[in-house]
Amino acid sequence: MSLRTTGRAATTRGGLLDAAREVFSGSGFAEASIADVVTRAGASVGSLYHHFGGKGELYLALFEDYQQRQEARAATAVREARHTGESDPVSLFVAGSQAYLDGCWTERDLARLFLAGGGPPGFELVARRRYREWTARNATLLRVDSAEPWGDALVLVLTTVISEAGHEVAVCEDEEAAHRLAADVLALIARIGTP
Repeated sequence: MSLRTTGRAATTRGGLLDAAREVFSGSGFAEASIADVVTRAGASVGSLYHHFGGKGELYLALFEDYQQRQEARAATAVREARHTGESDPVSLFVAGSQAYLDGCWTERDLARLFLAGGGPPGFELVARRRYREWTARNATLLRVDSAEPWGDALVLVLTTVISEAGHEVAVCEDEEAAHRLAADVLALIARIGTP
């Protein structure tokens, strides 16, 4: 396969994901139409099935892409905080969580879509697996160089608080309210982590 063909395939795949984002966000998974997606993407039904295998797989790919962007935001924020000399696990957790919550506002259309549920069969299991992976990463972050042992229950509670805050940020009426809510939640978490 040539670079030109590979580039064209990536462009088609990206166009289908962008179109799916608009269609799924506008009407939800159940009401979304493959015809609407391919029309918006300027692609064919065959290309959608070639790249994704169907509507359910397209939805799951959209979810995975969103989750990867959220993970990258958080990882970048933690890396940048470490680069400036921050080593306190709670402060690093707060930095990553801030980036995650910012992403919930920036991509609120997708955050709302996935919050609403109603995805394809098996979506709940995929989302639960992602959540467990996120909790495990947070456990690693909070336990590194920590004077206080962060138990599994506390890590789960903190991850759940950030997840729920993300849902609320995504449905805020305006950006100011979203940032205020995020700041309040992060301030509480910072207090929990203060000995």
